[in-house]
Amino acid sequence: MLTAQNRDPHQDVEQHKRETLNALIGEQVLRTLGKSVGLLKVQVRWLWDNCHRAHVVVGKDASAITVANSYFLRVDGDGIIVESNPKITKQY
Repeated sequence: MLTAQNRDPHQDVEQHKRETLNALIGEQVLRTLGKSVGLLKVQVRWLWDNCHRAHVVVGKDASAITVANSYFLRVDGDGIIVESNPKITKQY
C-alpha cells in the first residue's frame, strides 16, 4: 500500500500535469461550444501523444445522464486545441 511517505513524487507531478492539461482542454471546449443547460462536466481523456477525447456530459439527474457531444482532439505542446473532429461550433 502506498502512503504519502513512499509515493513517487515524479508520478504525482505527472498526474498533476495531466489533470491541469485536461482542465485546460475542457475549458476550451466549453468556451467554444457554450454552456448547455444540464451540463454536468466535460470529461477529457488522454489517448496518445497529443491526442485526447472530450465528452460533454449532461443530464437533469443521475438517471438521465448522457454524452451530448464527443470530440477527438489534437493539442499543441501548450495544450491549445489545434484540431477537432467533429469541429467544435457554438451550440449554446
